[in-house]
Amino acid sequence: MNTTNLTTFVTVMHTGSISGAAEKLFITQPAVSKRIKNLEDEFNITLFDTVGRGIVPTQAASEMLPHAKRWLEDYENFKINLQHSQHIVSGKLVIGTSHHIGLHHLAPVLKHFIQTYPAVQLEVHFVDSEKAHKAVLDGDLSLAFVTLPPVYDKRLSYHTLWSDPLYFMTGTLSPLATKSNVTLEQLARYPAILPSANTFTSQITLAEFAKHNLKPYATMSTNPLESIRMLVSVGLGWSVLPQTMISQDLERIDMADNIELQRYLGVVINPKLTPSSSVTALLDLLAPIE
Repeated sequence: MNTTNLTTFVTVMHTGSISGAAEKLFITQPAVSKRIKNLEDEFNITLFDTVGRGIVPTQAASEMLPHAKRWLEDYENFKINLQHSQHIVSGKLVIGTSHHIGLHHLAPVLKHFIQTYPAVQLEVHFVDSEKAHKAVLDGDLSLAFVTLPPVYDKRLSYHTLWSDPLYFMTGTLSPLATKSNVTLEQLARYPAILPSANTFTSQITLAEFAKHNLKPYATMSTNPLESIRMLVSVGLGWSVLPQTMISQDLERIDMADNIELQRYLGVVINPKLTPSSSVTALLDLLAPIE
């Protein structure tokens, strides 16, 4: 229903004339008449009878008046409340995060957020970075904390939060643990345990080998870095792991030329989606990290 037509109708009822309503609403008399006609067509009724040079409200008009007033009042209250709610951080917020970021980086952030905004119903989905990335693009997640891709998708916005260098690691009992100045060519001859090739972390690793026309000898593939760390620690192969994953049962491989891979962790959002107050609040809270 058009609120403009209803407002015009109520004004005509109060002023008692088309001309009076036109003067009060600062519009022409034909514009008033058109709005009244629109209402009559919408409800298939007659609202005013023309008597001489004036108008007389019909029974339908008298019955409509209290309902129209109430509807317009409810509409204004709803509009005010809706505008007010945009400034109150509340409601449901669905975010995604990779297991690694969730376990090693995100806890302090989320703890601060829920303490600051207790009215927000936070729902966290643990998914691989690549799946979370797609879920944000599809609009299924408000935002996601992911390993940032080597090549950004122009349809999305990215904010780097943490630098997360990757180190070549092996088990303490592996022959690689005692070797010095290991080249990528030498490393490619040893069994590797890497995330699947479609993951951002694996793409970074494979790209480094590709620069030298090499390909690692991957004997096993699993995505969770925690699983890879365990498999490497028992001596089943080497891998690349971030600092937060290094433990006593691992040894950093002494790479020639100090080769070190770099990845970045951050948040991805879809700029086509209007951010809720909770999304804006979380992004504002993250700003000091950047």
